[in-house]
Amino acid sequence: MAEDKISFKLKNNLSELDTLLQNLENFCVQLGLSKRCKCEIDLVSEELFTNIISHGYTDDTEHWIEITISFEHGTLIMRIEDDGTPFNPLEEVESPDLDSPLEERCVGGLGVHLAKHFTKDVVYERRGNKNILTLKKVISET
Repeated sequence: MAEDKISFKLKNNLSELDTLLQNLENFCVQLGLSKRCKCEIDLVSEELFTNIISHGYTDDTEHWIEITISFEHGTLIMRIEDDGTPFNPLEEVESPDLDSPLEERCVGGLGVHLAKHFTKDVVYERRGNKNILTLKKVISET
């Protein structure tokens, strides 16, 4: 039987993006998820991970981002923990302008928008010095 949970830590460095995507690939293959589902998970994960690295730290110190992914009762649950600056993306990010031509749009907000679009539920909490973002994605049988 395939593992139904993985957990790993990544440094706050964009070079870790390949490790993130490889771990996701292995987990999705073990679960037999569709290519479309895997692409959606990759996109959301990459956006959120990149945002944490780009905006979450005010120093040059090495930090760790912990990612736990589980599969329970037809739902993929991803939990991302970081010790960056307190930041609730559900309250502090404006919805992106999706109607204007690309060259007229402001930068920002698309990653959170994609996370909300491709998942059923997104929850943020601040516990101690940690940002914890939990996403749930219902996996269809199609």
